[in-house]
Amino acid sequence: MYKTLETERLILRGWRRGDVGDLYEYAKNPSMAMGGWKPLKNIRQARRTLKSFIKEDDRWAIVLKENEKVIGQLRLHTDKNRGQFSARNSAYAINYALSEDYWGKGYMTEAVKRVIAYAFDEMNIELLGVSHYPHNVRSKRVIEKCGFHYDGIIENKGRKNANGQIFDSVCYSIVRRRG
Repeated sequence: MYKTLETERLILRGWRRGDVGDLYEYAKNPSMAMGGWKPLKNIRQARRTLKSFIKEDDRWAIVLKENEKVIGQLRLHTDKNRGQFSARNSAYAINYALSEDYWGKGYMTEAVKRVIAYAFDEMNIELLGVSHYPHNVRSKRVIEKCGFHYDGIIENKGRKNANGQIFDSVCYSIVRRRG
């Protein structure tokens, strides 16, 4: 797992078994389909999802410092769209999901900026990629606020959403600045 990170209002940490209630609370919301997630149907499904998060060990739980509530997740993983970016490092990608109750408050922008700093400054990653579905304007705003640059669209690239539709993937990247 990546190390625990902090921002002014958030803690980004590994997932724990005790997070199942918070995960279910936000991930059962139909709004999760906007980012391609199938909303969770029951607590049993939330337990399976949480178990996979813990096993994969490549995503942070986004936790509010004020009350230790998990409000979302942020994943950092090898960017399968780009393959090898340089001889030393692979390109990485991020994706994220946030409880609808916390949209528009700057939490995701705060979390993504912290992960960008961690990826470039501590992991020495050369390039980070991120993408969103064309209709997900909230995600687009986070991406732009975090300094990513538009790369293009991969048609029919997105995974199926909750309704079985496949969408284009709008792609962005940011390159580590040296010196």
